[in-house]
Amino acid sequence: MKKKFGKSAIAKIVFAFAVVALLVIGAATGAEFQFSAWALLPPVIAIGLALVTKEVYSSLFIGILIGGLLYSGFSFEGTLVHVFQDGFVASVADSYNVGILIFLVLLGAIVALMNKAGGSEAFGRWASEHIKTKTGAQLATIALGVLIFIDYYFNCLTVGSVMRPVAEKHGISKEKLSYLIDATAAPVCIIAPVSSWAAAVAGFVKDSGVSGFSLFVRAIPYNFYAILTIVMMLCLAFMKFDYGYMRKFEPSTAENAKQKLDAMVKRQGSFAEQIEAKEEDTIKDKSRKNGKVVDLVLPIVVLIIACVIGMLYSGGFFEGSGIIESFSNSDASVGLVLGSACTFIFVVIYYLLRRVLKFADIMSSLPEGFKAMVPAILILVFAWTLKAMTFSLGAQEYVESVIYGAKDALKVMLPAIIFLVGCLLAFSTGTSWGTFGILIPITITVFPITTPIGVVCVSACMAGAVCGDHCSPISDTTIMASAGADCDHINHVNTQLPYAITVAAVSFVCYIIAGIIPNWLIVLPVSIALMIGTMFVIRNIAAHKEPAEA
Repeated sequence: MKKKFGKSAIAKIVFAFAVVALLVIGAATGAEFQFSAWALLPPVIAIGLALVTKEVYSSLFIGILIGGLLYSGFSFEGTLVHVFQDGFVASVADSYNVGILIFLVLLGAIVALMNKAGGSEAFGRWASEHIKTKTGAQLATIALGVLIFIDYYFNCLTVGSVMRPVAEKHGISKEKLSYLIDATAAPVCIIAPVSSWAAAVAGFVKDSGVSGFSLFVRAIPYNFYAILTIVMMLCLAFMKFDYGYMRKFEPSTAENAKQKLDAMVKRQGSFAEQIEAKEEDTIKDKSRKNGKVVDLVLPIVVLIIACVIGMLYSGGFFEGSGIIESFSNSDASVGLVLGSACTFIFVVIYYLLRRVLKFADIMSSLPEGFKAMVPAILILVFAWTLKAMTFSLGAQEYVESVIYGAKDALKVMLPAIIFLVGCLLAFSTGTSWGTFGILIPITITVFPITTPIGVVCVSACMAGAVCGDHCSPISDTTIMASAGADCDHINHVNTQLPYAITVAAVSFVCYIIAGIIPNWLIVLPVSIALMIGTMFVIRNIAAHKEPAEA
């Protein structure tokens, strides 16, 4: 039987020819690959390939390889050295990155322990009794994500492990759960004064003559993307609809209710009975049946407290620094490793005293946790290396020249332009913090941050960076959200994009308004009203499309 030559195959071939043609033309014309638009080519190719082929590892590697070729001038030896020595090895050897990898492994081991002890199953049973609706499950996920605002790595994996059984019970797809996790990670961290993100932003303005923390707080009301993302999640939950690619995975409320009713009738039992039957079939370890909700809640609470103390410790709190100063000077990598390590030790002792697990079972959780995190670790390493390739080509300097070129001609539009540039740069590089580092120093030299428009522009930098990071398939936040919900990474990217682009479009309009009227008391209510109005319009359009598709 002959296979049809589909649109996807044609798209891949056209994409490959376009990339080859670009490289050949660039090499033949003697183009300057560094400090020019060519510097953004590797991430653009990696992202494009990932979206077309639905295969993230090879797409990232091809982007890395092209970055190496451009940097070395198509030298074989130079490419090899730059890709592996300056790229992979340097990225993995970086102390901050190593700390994040250790944190992932320890967190994976803690989650494996909670599952073995029966804490997750017990929480699932409790949630089935107390969270009655799909809307309630979404709101619970949003609330937990907002509460865990200290760091986005911690947020993604913790919210995912806790809320997965609740989402599954109420028919929330892994793709929708991934979106909720991702949308309460970076967007919440960037408007939380006590967080690793606030510390990072404060660090980028430390030589400007003003308090970084004070500037961060003043910029919060103008961070339209972060605020409107939360508004959008609430609208989706209360209005009970989805649109774009998400509709493929999220059935309508009526369909979902019918599917659940049919399943219950077919199996002749309530959901609680189904859970018990599933446990009888799949859980042979008696300790799981004896698990209690406290076996999940207590480790999570200890993890939160330990990570906060770890970050304070890394910032010098126990050496006399204040809380705010300690968070500003904290190293999230060190703090999270210390916190997760202490939590792992606590959990081991606690489960042994509770006699829900044997020591051998506890120790086997370490390799299990590592195995569970391997896909996320691989993608992170590839993403970090691609980021290194992009920065080595001078992407920062190129973007800086673009901003300086536009500053005199479009002063009123500058907040919107900065937001857009931040989106594109973070999307291409997969890093919001790197984007802060590039754009914020440029912004504070263009406009004094003592003026209202200067604060709006700094906020636009942060909002654009978070937006691009939120959309990018090579962003570590996006990768962690996929891992936290146990969702296919490309599916998460594709389903999230329409939602993120909607908020970005409304935010862009709001930054135009803020450029004219730099007063958050006026602009913020207008922005929220615009977002809610946009959601009503989209819901009506989606409702009209539904009968046609049926």
